[in-house]
Amino acid sequence: MYNMLQHMHSGLRWIVLLLLVMAVFSAFSKMKQNKTAYTSGDKKLFFYNLIGAHIQTLIGLILYFISPKVQFGEGMMKVTELRFFAVEHISLMLIAIILITIGYSKSKKQEAPGKYKTLFIFNLIALILILISIPWPFRGLGTGWF
Repeated sequence: MYNMLQHMHSGLRWIVLLLLVMAVFSAFSKMKQNKTAYTSGDKKLFFYNLIGAHIQTLIGLILYFISPKVQFGEGMMKVTELRFFAVEHISLMLIAIILITIGYSKSKKQEAPGKYKTLFIFNLIALILILISIPWPFRGLGTGWF
């Protein structure tokens, strides 16, 4: 079960990143163009972005409690890989998910083009936090691309 969840979490990362990048670029372009119409396509994109991020979070939380990479014990904070997965990864990811959720919720109460500015700011900060906290293979944290 652990391997299946780990592969799902790692593979779903690409879908979440794609949706988040699309949401950031869409909100930015419509904010700059002062678009006043919020289309059903916009609504779907930002909603799927929110849902994808939350599904990824649920899988990640399950993994957090069953993963051998998350260990609490003496000297754990001195080991880079253990500290990353036990503290850094989950903290930054939860903050990013909270930002995506707050941005989506706040934007529902606004009218365009202010709606796009809110979505852009919150999703951009979340994207930066997610990119920082992904265990990319080149960081030497014992993970792969998928």
